[in-house]
Amino acid sequence: MRILGIDPGLRITGYGVVDIVESQQIYVASGVIRSNSDASLPDRLHTLFTGLCELAELYKPQVAVVEKVFVNVNPQSTLLLGQARGAVLTALTHSGLAVTEYTALQIKQAIVGHGKANKEQVQEMVKRLLKLPAHPSADAADALAAALTHAQSSKLLGALAAKDLPTSILKTRTRKGRTSWK
Repeated sequence: MRILGIDPGLRITGYGVVDIVESQQIYVASGVIRSNSDASLPDRLHTLFTGLCELAELYKPQVAVVEKVFVNVNPQSTLLLGQARGAVLTALTHSGLAVTEYTALQIKQAIVGHGKANKEQVQEMVKRLLKLPAHPSADAADALAAALTHAQSSKLLGALAAKDLPTSILKTRTRKGRTSWK
């Protein structure tokens, strides 16, 4: 399975492509799409859209993974990031990809082992997991981490499905504000 991970941003959008072959995670490519900060908002969104469509055409992933947005203190920044995410999601679905989303907390938990990990810790773990010779940029590392998180989640769900467990065991329930497995 080939996974395209995306760390959305209006100025810089990170991407990472990972192949999953049996139990191996294989690095394919990573980088960033930069929009011109002097350009108009529609032009910047168009840059993201076309860049992601080109990546989908070039690497032909089976699935795309996008980091979910958190709410910034600055409402204007949050709105701009939301518009960038809209362009990203539209480009991916336009390219025929199924899109899965994970929060930054879920990604850091899966890759580093705790949700409060900093950028350097994510970069180091991505480097180790993919056996890279150097650290990827912070935005590319976040995108690769999103792809690796999906690979781990897919592997876990596949293993559970192979055990023929009743589907009710996979449902979550909330009690007194806490989520637990049923």
